[in-house]
Amino acid sequence: MATTGSVLRGIGQVALGAALLTAGIGHLTKARKEFQAQVPTWFPADPDTVVVGSGLVEIGLGTALVATWKQPARRRLGALAAAFFVAVFPGNIAQLVEHRDAFGLDTDRKRALRLLGQPVLVAWALASTRGRNAGASD
Repeated sequence: MATTGSVLRGIGQVALGAALLTAGIGHLTKARKEFQAQVPTWFPADPDTVVVGSGLVEIGLGTALVATWKQPARRRLGALAAAFFVAVFPGNIAQLVEHRDAFGLDTDRKRALRLLGQPVLVAWALASTRGRNAGASD
């Protein structure tokens, strides 16, 4: 029987999957140029290639989050999504320190406040994909 907590985690998991799918599609379409502003200038790869690659990863993670419900795969997927959010964090920092405008982040204050969202995404990925408790298999 589903508990309130497991239902809320499921909703959170699907919502995160939908957000990743939306962002990933944006990487490949209308927001492609905006996402390029988050690729650090020091990163040794073509910004467009990075944006397309990260978009494909987001689409894959989003699809998996919407489709994966059994443990321990679900928990591993949450850890993978959290690791992805950590991996792209330097791009968010670069947007701040390089003073690059994108997505309405046109001041250092706005760019700095956006950095606070990354730990929230990490926590969301981990919390929405865990079982009832550390040893749970739901």
